[in-house]
Amino acid sequence: MKPNRFRHICEQGKIPLGHMVMEFSTHGLAKILEATGIDFVVLDMEHTGLDSNDIADQIAWFKATTIAPFVRVPQTLYHFFARTMDVGALGVMAGNVETAEQARSIVQAVKYAPLGNRGVGLGTAHNDYTPPDPVAYFRESNENTTVICQIESTKGMANLDAIAATEGVDVLWVGHYDLTQSMGIPAQFHHPDFLAAVGSVIETAKRRGKRSAIQPGNAAQAAEWLDLGFNVISYGLDFAVYRDALRASIDALRQRIQTP
Repeated sequence: MKPNRFRHICEQGKIPLGHMVMEFSTHGLAKILEATGIDFVVLDMEHTGLDSNDIADQIAWFKATTIAPFVRVPQTLYHFFARTMDVGALGVMAGNVETAEQARSIVQAVKYAPLGNRGVGLGTAHNDYTPPDPVAYFRESNENTTVICQIESTKGMANLDAIAATEGVDVLWVGHYDLTQSMGIPAQFHHPDFLAAVGSVIETAKRRGKRSAIQPGNAAQAAEWLDLGFNVISYGLDFAVYRDALRASIDALRQRIQTP
């Protein structure tokens, strides 16, 4: 089984750094991202047109890198988790987890018995088409896969400790836009109520032995949220990074052209 670089970085007491992919599902993306030195990638199916075949292709290409590939599924339904794991993902992200029961159902879908009830289909893509020793593989898979629960609503905040206490949940990920929207303070990331909620997520994750994650859109925001105590950072969206970098270069060129 491909080593999970995200988990290894965490075990070393370091902060894993990642990136979210929504648009650029090309065959070269995996090696391009490897050249940046990132630790993990989240392939997003919730807000994009990426389908199961796209995910299967991307994960196959990521096998040629050291990057840990995770997938944000479109809904917390068993078949999305099962297909994602069986094509070789090393973890999943579930949006808007609001109860411990939801968290447990996610773990159940991702982990094999005795931690869960993931269906068994061995010798396919997640095993590189080579049948493994079943008992050893079940144990390794349970230890090697990562479960990320997004906290994106006031209901999720109300049940935060119970979600964090769920065995098999590894990361509490603040969905900052959705959470502020649910709180009635959309996109107000310096609002005292949002900062209090963030502090609660960070404290709860630490107390429960889990990781707290967030996705900043720029370097200043990343620094600010690191200072608050987040210990997983996914930097930017693929199209936004490309757009902003190109825009800055084009603006600089236009200024040079227009300067006498």
